[in-house]
Amino acid sequence: MRSFIAIDIPGAIRATFNDIIRKIGADSRGVKWVQAQNIHLTLKFMGDISDDLVPMIKKRLLLLGSTHRPFTVDIRSAGVFPNFRNPNVLWIGIEASERLKSLFMEIDAALSEIGFKREGRAFSPHLTIGRVKDRRAIDPVVKELATYKDTFFGTIEVREILLMESVLKPSGAEYSEVAAIRLGEDN
Repeated sequence: MRSFIAIDIPGAIRATFNDIIRKIGADSRGVKWVQAQNIHLTLKFMGDISDDLVPMIKKRLLLLGSTHRPFTVDIRSAGVFPNFRNPNVLWIGIEASERLKSLFMEIDAALSEIGFKREGRAFSPHLTIGRVKDRRAIDPVVKELATYKDTFFGTIEVREILLMESVLKPSGAEYSEVAAIRLGEDN
């Protein structure tokens, strides 16, 4: 099972992202756009795991979730990775609050105890909205996305973390929820 841990994004904010994608170049063949229902904040990508690991992961997440209270994060800004000259990923930004950073670090540590590799890069919370497939016609899309670099898109309340399964299909990835862990509750 290909899996990851994420925070879901409310439908109203996802609809805003759909509007932005339409405005900046939904018809651009140079970008593979993420479908709105698949936009989420990844906290930990675990890759392919065996089914027997799922109960251990859930147990770790349940313990961790009970120690964190719900909190809010702001969705603000837009940009690209690695840079505007050579864009590979188009994203909407998430402000990295101390509570979000703490949740990320504790998930990373808890899963390292059962064999998952620790994240080697700095935490850079973002929502991927597109992946560049062909740079030849991407300049207008990237320039338009840059106009959103100072935009505030809203605040979300983080009440749970999700263990998700990702199934790769020719039409794109399909995600399904394996478990929802509520924050601040003895699950």
